[in-house]
Amino acid sequence: MARGFESKDVEFQQAEAQRQTKDRRVLTAEEREAASRRRTIELALARAKADLAVAASDAHRRMLTQAIAALEEQLGG
Repeated sequence: MARGFESKDVEFQQAEAQRQTKDRRVLTAEEREAASRRRTIELALARAKADLAVAASDAHRRMLTQAIAALEEQLGG
């Protein structure tokens, strides 16, 4: 009995995956580039914030604070 239930669950998961693939529209080259650029900025921002948390010198903290502000501005927020 359990084997039949598992089979139905796998069938549902496969159907759901296909539905999600069909619903997703294809991104243009410009949209892919913008998404990639945004992700790069988000990663740089996360890294700068992590570095700020452990920065030892005042000058380094100031530099990181300025970098964080610039990155957040690029993200539009």
